[in-house]
Amino acid sequence: MSVRPLLRTGELMELVPGMVATQHSGSGKANQYFLRGFNLDHGTDFATFVDGMPVNMRTHGHGQGYTDINFIIPELVANMAYKKGPYYAETGDFSGAGSAFFTTKASLKQGFGQITLGEDQYQRLLLANSQTNILGGELLYAIEQQSYAGPWSDIDEDVDKINILLKHSQQRWGGKLSIIAMAYDNSWNSADQIPQRAVDAGLIDELGSIDTSLGGDSSRYSVSASWDSQQGSLSVYAIDYDLDLFSNFTYFLDDPVNGDQFEQVDNRQIYGASGHWHLDSQSMRTTFGFDTRFDDINEVGLYKSNNQRRRGAVRSDQVNELSWALYAKNERDWSNNFRTSVGLRYDYYDFDVDSLIERNINDIDLAANNGQQNADLLSIKGSATYKLSDSTEIYVAAGQGFHSNDARGTTTIVDPNDGSQIDPVDPLVKSHGAELGGRFNAGSNLNTSIALWTLSLDSELLFVGDAGNTESSRPSRRKGIELTSYYRINDTWTLDLEYTVTDSTFTDHSEDGDKVPGAINQVAQLGISANFDNGWFASARLRHFGERPLLENNQVKSDPSSIFNAQIGKNWTRFGLKLELLNLFNSNDHDIDYFYSSRLPGEPVDGVEDRHYHPIEPRTIRLTAQYRF
Repeated sequence: MSVRPLLRTGELMELVPGMVATQHSGSGKANQYFLRGFNLDHGTDFATFVDGMPVNMRTHGHGQGYTDINFIIPELVANMAYKKGPYYAETGDFSGAGSAFFTTKASLKQGFGQITLGEDQYQRLLLANSQTNILGGELLYAIEQQSYAGPWSDIDEDVDKINILLKHSQQRWGGKLSIIAMAYDNSWNSADQIPQRAVDAGLIDELGSIDTSLGGDSSRYSVSASWDSQQGSLSVYAIDYDLDLFSNFTYFLDDPVNGDQFEQVDNRQIYGASGHWHLDSQSMRTTFGFDTRFDDINEVGLYKSNNQRRRGAVRSDQVNELSWALYAKNERDWSNNFRTSVGLRYDYYDFDVDSLIERNINDIDLAANNGQQNADLLSIKGSATYKLSDSTEIYVAAGQGFHSNDARGTTTIVDPNDGSQIDPVDPLVKSHGAELGGRFNAGSNLNTSIALWTLSLDSELLFVGDAGNTESSRPSRRKGIELTSYYRINDTWTLDLEYTVTDSTFTDHSEDGDKVPGAINQVAQLGISANFDNGWFASARLRHFGERPLLENNQVKSDPSSIFNAQIGKNWTRFGLKLELLNLFNSNDHDIDYFYSSRLPGEPVDGVEDRHYHPIEPRTIRLTAQYRF
């Protein structure tokens, strides 16, 4: 049974210290992520991998770097490693703020079946087992099904999710060979963010919606193989992905008659490979590595819609996007106390965009937006670590990172909304980071780290998936301090603490102000867990994130948000029970806030500027029963 109580699968990302995973839409959509002063949207500037496969979607229908981890079964995660900052030669695209690497289990000590029942018609079934197969290896298999109506007053989320995992593992050729097949399919209705004025006026309650016809469906099927040894690794993968998403954030602002609902489509196949090899000497290790990826995007599109019926395309494109990278890293122990790591990485990108329509719903000829583009980038990364004692070390790190932009933006010169001329985006956008920190370990009982860091992003043009055009983004700098501590009180009790403070500003001058909207200034998490000899276990977790500016001039801010989750359970020889208490104190804080113009029926045609938010789901109770065999 899971160590942490989880409302959503996406909260697995909060295993990364300082990470916040929220939601502004339906359960099947990728979470909204925050880290190191970044509103990462759905994954931009944070790279995520599962069993060697990239999760971030580039040139995505909804948002660049879209990171949906709903295909992960939490109980089958063996471990999660993470890196902060652009200091590592092995990570490239989207890794400016950091990266996470999930690995699924290869085998189970016991097979199990479990059922979870909860309020609002929550139901989850999971069956998992592993056994030695005829090939002499271990075969793990699992199937998960989840349904959920949600707490909303005027929407039945009608979540229908299924996950299947097959994993064959065996020792081969001096290393471990794994062959993995995954299948994920999900459909849902969405309760999107709502305007504050509609709640204040009594038009809807806090669990209501303006447009009740929103939702989506998504699927992901993959096959991958990996080989890992002490000297190197090699992995290959193929992914088939699909998303169909309906949203409406401004209601009747752009179209007072039909409304502003839009549909975003993404259908693609992804093929890729990565690997590395170590060359060792007495005091030095040199690593050479590569990765390559090809996105064969059959369609990435934006349509105007009403009640989930298409009215016409704003744009619909076929895209081929190829990237490859080579890197080298040298790690050297200069003495028993001093070691360094220096890396060099080269990335190359090729974009090919071809419109699937001649003229769009606005009667604009989009032929000029077809084209090809390419770009490359050389990045230098490094760190130095000095060991003060057997328990304490200090380090300094610096490096260059980047994120790719949507391929459509690299060739777009005609705005599909009004036909005006616009500038194409920069294909690759650089970031520069540095960090000074220390680590302290007192045996196996206490592990503490502290870091002072800074990260700067260049000015850029961004492709806006919700509009199909580009907009300018200002150069920015984020700096902060992070404290992480894990304390094993005794064989039963464990305590962990995470605290971050961040200052995020634009570095150019503007009368609009210099604050980065959506950048959280403080994040704190406190957790305690206990595992007793008689089979009882319990854990509780408090997550708090502070106010954040919603406008550059800082005149409108979000309120702080806190949530407390807890669980208690008991394991017997074959049976287990777990009770989860999610949002135990029934906080009515917000998962996320925005400030922008929207229009409700009867309001002025130019709309009303207002706070829009998505509430934290009310307190809910879930009971899990497990049988092991």
